[in-house]
Amino acid sequence: MSTSTDTAPTEDTAAPALAPPRGGVTIDDWRPEDEAFWESVGRPVARRNLVWSIFSEHLGFSVWLLWSVSAAMLPKVGFDFTTSQLFVLVAIPNLVGALIRLPYTFAVPRFGGRTWTVISASLLLVPTLLFAWAVQSPQTPYWAFCLIAATAGLGGGNFASSMANINFFYPLRKKGTALGLNAAGGNVGVAFIQFFLPIVVGGAGAFGLVKAGEALHLERAGYLYAALAVVGALAAWRFMNNLTGAKSSPREQLVVVRYKHTWVMSFLYIGTFGSFIGYSAAMPLLIRINFWNQPVPDVAGLGINFAYYAFLGALVGSIARPFGGWLADQYGGARVTLWTFVVMILGTLAVLLTLTRLTPVPPSEVPADPSAFVYSEATRAAVDANSAIFPWFLAAFLVVFAASGVGNGSTYRMIPLILQRQAEQTTTEKTREADMARATKESSAVIGIAGAVGAIGGFLIPLTFGSPWVGDPVEAVKVAFGVFTGFYVVCLATTWFFYTRRTTVAGRAPALASADV
Repeated sequence: MSTSTDTAPTEDTAAPALAPPRGGVTIDDWRPEDEAFWESVGRPVARRNLVWSIFSEHLGFSVWLLWSVSAAMLPKVGFDFTTSQLFVLVAIPNLVGALIRLPYTFAVPRFGGRTWTVISASLLLVPTLLFAWAVQSPQTPYWAFCLIAATAGLGGGNFASSMANINFFYPLRKKGTALGLNAAGGNVGVAFIQFFLPIVVGGAGAFGLVKAGEALHLERAGYLYAALAVVGALAAWRFMNNLTGAKSSPREQLVVVRYKHTWVMSFLYIGTFGSFIGYSAAMPLLIRINFWNQPVPDVAGLGINFAYYAFLGALVGSIARPFGGWLADQYGGARVTLWTFVVMILGTLAVLLTLTRLTPVPPSEVPADPSAFVYSEATRAAVDANSAIFPWFLAAFLVVFAASGVGNGSTYRMIPLILQRQAEQTTTEKTREADMARATKESSAVIGIAGAVGAIGGFLIPLTFGSPWVGDPVEAVKVAFGVFTGFYVVCLATTWFFYTRRTTVAGRAPALASADV
């Protein structure tokens, strides 16, 4: 194996190195499909890069979803934003994160995985420090919040570059589990920010075990993640590697936009990952709207505090993701994806059913002196009745999260196999090695495109929940879940049509069997 430092490349040697190369160097000879190479050299290098890739991606996801939980706290610290405005703040980072994933994907073959991880981690200083500045002044205008929320989308781009990079390090038979672990480590960053942010800023959390302080300090979260971003950049520089064999031009990668399966898989990823990130972003506000009542900020609220439970959805979805990759390795990604959508349909219908059982909470009259506010008996009774339904709502929603996590893992397992199958159909014995290498590069490009398109769901879901054209926020949520159920039915039919049936409708050509993908 030949390795080189960034400043002084060494000469290529004919004999492979006996010891795995250290972090911080560029690796010229990388052959993960060679069993002897993998066992002696490849595995420890790939594992080390995976660990620090997960750390960097974890930070990216946390920053990306920073607004998901902080938006629900803004009214508490003096910001007078409407429900629709808060949902827009939650949605904006997801849109930017989706759009930025394409250039982030192509950056890995252009600059190297290690180099780009250093850059992307350093860029997280922008959204974190701007966030810390904005939340300290209730006079900060809404438009400024929208611009600052947009910069949080930089964290969403980390996923695409991280997944594209790790795809190069592992052999095909290991990609499902490796990509699942990499993605899960990033996804769990959503759960971390939603669990720890309320505690860090001085709010209540941890199922009520942590009590709220006298005041909230949202800026603490911004400063904390700015410091962690510096740690992530330094660790990537010290411990990760660039792969010479991963180098390619954007033109070479963009050929995948002509492939049918690029767009089919991107569409399915809207249903899995788009659901995961969209529901994760919206869940704090969903709990606040449907199960919490606090007309006066300085008076104790009634019902379910979102800070106790909002992180559970992202946590369950993140844990399920590597399990989905493992299931896909065992039983075929298409078959697992098909059943994922079946479960998501049933789970979403169950969530919708719980919402139809909610008791309308009568509006409260706030006196001129807010300190004299008292809840009416009708309000208390309605909130108590809705709180009794919350466990059913949460259980159904967690089923949807788990299914979306499994689907995230299974769809990303499908992509490398689909590209390999396409290459095998046209390769010859003479060009096989080059064609397989090209398929790996192209699968990384498809992973990035699918990640970008799929993340758009993370923008559309909160936007649909906050529909300004539906006057009652509770009714808007019900309508949204009905729309999402119909979309999952379309995703189910698409998976069956392209990947699990044996022949096309007309019987003219075989479809890719689920056992193959």
